[in-house]
Amino acid sequence: MAKLRRLIVSVLAFVLTACASLPPQTNRPQTFALQNTESTRLGALFVPEEQIHPGSSAFHLLPDATDAIVARIALAETAERSLDLEYYIWHDDLTGRELAAALLKAADRGVRVRVLLDDLGTNADDQVLLTLSSHPNLKIRLFNPVASRHFKSLATALEFSRVDRRMHNKALIADNEAAILGGRNIGDEYFGASSVVAFGDLDVLVHGPIVRKVSNAFDEFWNSESTYSIEQLMGHPADQSALASYRAKLDEYIKSEHDSPYVVEARQRLVKILEAGNADFSWGQATLLYDDPSKITRDPNDPQGHLMTRFTALNLKPEHEMLIISPYFVPGEEGVAWIRELTARGVRVTVLTNSLAATDVVAVNAGYQHYREDLLAAGVRLYELKPVGSANVKAQRKFFGSSKASLHAKTYVFDRQRVFIGSMNLDPRSSNLNTEIGVLCDSPAIAGQVIDDVEPHLDVIAWRVVHRTDATGKSRIVWIDTAENGTVTELGSEPDVSFMRRASVWFLGLLPIESQL
Repeated sequence: MAKLRRLIVSVLAFVLTACASLPPQTNRPQTFALQNTESTRLGALFVPEEQIHPGSSAFHLLPDATDAIVARIALAETAERSLDLEYYIWHDDLTGRELAAALLKAADRGVRVRVLLDDLGTNADDQVLLTLSSHPNLKIRLFNPVASRHFKSLATALEFSRVDRRMHNKALIADNEAAILGGRNIGDEYFGASSVVAFGDLDVLVHGPIVRKVSNAFDEFWNSESTYSIEQLMGHPADQSALASYRAKLDEYIKSEHDSPYVVEARQRLVKILEAGNADFSWGQATLLYDDPSKITRDPNDPQGHLMTRFTALNLKPEHEMLIISPYFVPGEEGVAWIRELTARGVRVTVLTNSLAATDVVAVNAGYQHYREDLLAAGVRLYELKPVGSANVKAQRKFFGSSKASLHAKTYVFDRQRVFIGSMNLDPRSSNLNTEIGVLCDSPAIAGQVIDDVEPHLDVIAWRVVHRTDATGKSRIVWIDTAENGTVTELGSEPDVSFMRRASVWFLGLLPIESQL
């Protein structure tokens, strides 16, 4: 009888999911970025400097994990008219709840808050989203959602060809005057608050003309045909008492964390930022690059509206050096050819990606390994991040114990003159399937800052991957391990991983899955 019941439930779930469809988009209100925000506190802070640098935008790097969440909360607490946020992942953890609380407080002040989330990446509780969206000043929409909300896992499998296309964007915009873009999602592992993993990442805080372009891009996604309000998907509004109940639980949780070492440190930094006002900014031209939201409705091989197409059109050709930081690095034959062309012209190309021991997505490492030999043959200085030993992890140990280090930044530096910071990995998924966003900063100051913060430490924080030729003339890959005391060790196999992990990568490498990586 139990087996029969399970069979009936499975059949019903299949039928209900197969019959589910997305709601119509008729009569859905469109909203846009607010204009004339120069009189806001952020406008008053930034506009005078912008008038001194007409046509230029300002950049401030956020390499420190704690500073990155503090900067977001500072913008949320300073905003007077609008807050727009789009993220692939938003966890219901300490930093996720702290930022949610800051948004609620802003909405209480009369700030219009729009939050756009990727449905699968966030995989949030629909009831929580519905509750938050019941606030008159806070609205939540989901990008390319699964139609069935009750049998979501099953529906995802049945709708795979559509829901495989995701919004990987990450951006926060305050009062149409300041924005944060980069690689970080919202979650403890991105902001140094996790004892399990610490993602090495990079964001940039910007103000000036570039912000209006970021707002325009946000509006395109917010109003696109692939975006649905949580109320549309659920088919009903939240219970009137739900928001008060959620607030009580949220306040109780935040109060319980009030004296935790991480929150105390973050609060002290927040006070300093709010009291000090303007951070140190570098100035230069900025180019916003992003995928058209309708990219997910077209064939993956159609280059129309692709970020990469727009990037290629800029015809950037470094003459001396190129630094590529990509945690998920599957360059493909075209990418290897592009890098080979650079090195043939004498450009020193350095690549930092995750090692097999550090990666959180083993399948991507399997794709990357297909091109490792070719990259080395092309003369690339190739580095794979160690899972421990980075300065960022050490800084967090006093609060959280030992964390595994994993690379998550997507940053590309051209000749110490320009740097791209955003959500785009150099892999097929970013290029062809997902939507991405980032900013190309024409600023020798911050381009040089990235180089100087990374390259002097590469041999310690990462394994250098090189070719060695033995006495018989046979070539093999080895990993050069440089300890902090300068001791150098040569390793003949993938460092710090088990036989089973190496075997799983070998097996995944046999599968035709590169287009999904």
